[in-house]
Formats: sequence, C-alpha cells, structure tokens
Amino acid sequence: MMLSSTGTAMPHVKSGRVKALAVGSAAPSPLAPGLPTVAATVPGYEATSLTGIFAPANTSAAIKNRLSQQVTRYLTTAEAREQFLNVGLETVGGSPEELAAAIKADVARVTRVIKEAGIRVEE
Repeated sequence: MMLSSTGTAMPHVKSGRVKALAVGSAAPSPLAPGLPTVAATVPGYEATSLTGIFAPANTSAAIKNRLSQQVTRYLTTAEAREQFLNVGLETVGGSPEELAAAIKADVARVTRVIKEAGIRVEE
C-alpha cells in the first residue's frame, strides 16, 4: 500500500501496475475519474497539497488583488486546466483571503491530527 499524489500515481494506475482505491481530496478528482474519496469511507478525511502565489508582506492590496485576478482568470481557462491536468495538478483560483483561509484551515486540521495522535518531536 502507498499514499501518493494523484498526478504521480495515475500513470502507474493506467499502465495496470498499481490499483488505485481512492483519492484523498474531499471531492472526487478529475485526475482519477470514477475513484471514490477516502472520506466516503472515513468521514472527514482529507489529504491534499496546496500551492499558492505569495508576495512580500508590504505589497499593496491593489497589487495583490490585481495579481490574484490575473492568475485566477488564467487558471479558469480551458487551456490552463488542461495543461495543469496533463502534469497531474488541479487548478483553483481565488482571492488572497480565500488562500489565507485555506492555509489556516489546513494548519488547524493538521494540528488537530497531531494532537489527537499524540505526535511529538523527539530530539
């Protein structure tokens, strides 16, 4: 058994060398049509990666918003979606506030898992 990113695993699944059981995202993935989510069996489960574009802290809101709008406009085009899917990535555009909220939620989720599992750093 292994856990892998959908983009990395799917070529092996398509070749028949690996059998995929589910995806870790909260919703079904266009990278793996027909595969259920782990959350369908384990409610609340989600394991995804998040990538964002960041700017220096002192960047004006106007510049951050314009950058966000331009990137989101590109990411929602059919061409961009296809290019990203071809390299194993799903695209989602959004505002700086949405990215911040997603990061905050992810940190809270991982923090909860660490606490509930009693995971500690050993030196």
